[in-house]
Amino acid sequence: MKKNLTIIISILLIICNVVIFSYLYYLTEAKLTVAFLDVGQGDAIFIKAPNGRQMLIDGGMNNSVLRELGKVMPFYDRSIDVIVATHADQDHIGGLVSVLERYDVDLFIRSNATSSSAVYLALEEIIKSKNIKEEIITSPINLGLALNTEFKILFPDRDTAGWETNDSSVVGQLVYRENSFLLTGDSPASVEKILVDKLGSSLKSDVLKAGHHGSKTSSSELFVGTVLPTYTIISAGLKNRYGHPNAEVIETLNKFNTTILKTMGEGSIIFESDGKNLELDF
Repeated sequence: MKKNLTIIISILLIICNVVIFSYLYYLTEAKLTVAFLDVGQGDAIFIKAPNGRQMLIDGGMNNSVLRELGKVMPFYDRSIDVIVATHADQDHIGGLVSVLERYDVDLFIRSNATSSSAVYLALEEIIKSKNIKEEIITSPINLGLALNTEFKILFPDRDTAGWETNDSSVVGQLVYRENSFLLTGDSPASVEKILVDKLGSSLKSDVLKAGHHGSKTSSSELFVGTVLPTYTIISAGLKNRYGHPNAEVIETLNKFNTTILKTMGEGSIIFESDGKNLELDF
């Protein structure tokens, strides 16, 4: 009888330890991670939801995205739930072919503006060959990633077939409880105005990814003044030939007292959110 009681107590202690360990693991893992990857002159944004679901927005110019993904994902992880190609330009989709070759992907999201470039055609081919589900955005949708975590696709709000690629950029607002990130691709000021006119103060976000790598075609005073970001991320290559970021854009951002962070200087920029507080890492 005494031996049986000892066994029962031991089992209960094991169960108790497992429960405590699981709870502590949940507390440490229940955060949103958003990593603006240093891929040179291009965009790539990795998102890990509090429940572990993963999203990649754009893939930069080339295979450098694989190196950066290896820093934010476990080496054994070979799946990404969702990939978003904001638009068809090389500096946003160039690395996605390699990503699709190495990772299993459930859903691929894009606008309806296409390209005849070799990399775009290769991207289309691998999506078809791996039978990846595609979602072509012609109106706003909300994509739930986890409890209290959603990626709100705000634009395109219409069919962009035949449009210039930058104009068709997918714009999304990632929201986790009280924290939000506005991710704009290469959207120009004309699209920014559409968003302001339609959505107004709901665009306000803690973090803004500056459109078009800090080009003067984006980040209008109207838009930045509506978003009022605490942080603004500029994803661009060191000594790039385009002169990004533009001095006028920097002046506009400074006018609204946002903290400017650049991948070209800081490397990959990583935020963690518990739904209320943002922690910044480099």
